[in-house]
Amino acid sequence: MKAAVVSNAGPDWEIREVPTPTPGPGEVLVRVRACGLCHNDVLVGQKRFPFLGPGPIITGHEAAGEVVGLGADVRNRRIGDRVGVPWMQGSCGQCAYCATDTSLTGQTAMGCASPRTTGVTVQGGHAEYVVASASGTVLLPDGLSYEVAAPVLCAGYTAWSALTDAAPGPNERVAVVGLGGVGHMAVQYASACGLETLVVTGNPEKAGTARELGAANVVTSGTELAEIGGADVIIAVTPSASQASEALQGLRRGGHFVVSGIFPDGSLDLGPRSTFWARRQRISGSTHAGPARLAEALDLVASGRVTPMFELFSKDRIEEAVTELTRGTSRFRAVITY
Repeated sequence: MKAAVVSNAGPDWEIREVPTPTPGPGEVLVRVRACGLCHNDVLVGQKRFPFLGPGPIITGHEAAGEVVGLGADVRNRRIGDRVGVPWMQGSCGQCAYCATDTSLTGQTAMGCASPRTTGVTVQGGHAEYVVASASGTVLLPDGLSYEVAAPVLCAGYTAWSALTDAAPGPNERVAVVGLGGVGHMAVQYASACGLETLVVTGNPEKAGTARELGAANVVTSGTELAEIGGADVIIAVTPSASQASEALQGLRRGGHFVVSGIFPDGSLDLGPRSTFWARRQRISGSTHAGPARLAEALDLVASGRVTPMFELFSKDRIEEAVTELTRGTSRFRAVITY
């Protein structure tokens, strides 16, 4: 099969012929039709996140396609099923963490001693075929194309999980920090729920697009957010720790600040004289919240209430897609067809 491979020698991506994998017990073989390109794929390729070990790397945790092979003891999937293969596929079921929690969430991925995570601990979906745990796949709604489904498997999943974890009240104001692959979907999910939604972005050129996606107002900083009354819930999906930290200035008294982005460099900083404790503000983390949440995220897209925005690339243009993502010029997600 052909796969987008990152070699051990460096971060360059190339299409290469590699052996087609064979599903083992409890696994399925998926013919990948489309796979979203996540910023974390690039970080794995750059060795900034550890991978499964030596050898060529196939990243990708937004793979969508159909089941074409079944391993032994697979009961919940059939040949021809249209499925997505998200980041979290399975846990070891034996470690101290799994003794208390065996759910398929992002929290389990970071807590389990030996998690099965697509494109990180096992080879991923930037290839014509991928093997996945049958129980770790998700059925795609009828009528939802593979290309549209792919960005939902991480970006949309992250955005919807963050919004549901934040649990805003019906009359509360929500602000989304960062308008990239995750942020542009978070704005749509919040707006689809009937919430007054604002966007904090350092790029004023995105203001028009943010309003088209459902934002009632757009500001460039947390300070500006505070000047227009602040927000009850702030969802930070930016990879910039400094941008997220500054956005805290716009959180109302008793507000909830949800961190749902990965900061490759730096960490959240409350500042030297923070009084968030006296304002009774909450700060919490959010990650993929389980298969039921992912199914909800997919259903909202299938209903037409939320629409991922992405640029489509053939597999032969993978390096171009990676370059655009690295430079921050892709709008808003890159999806690769295989």
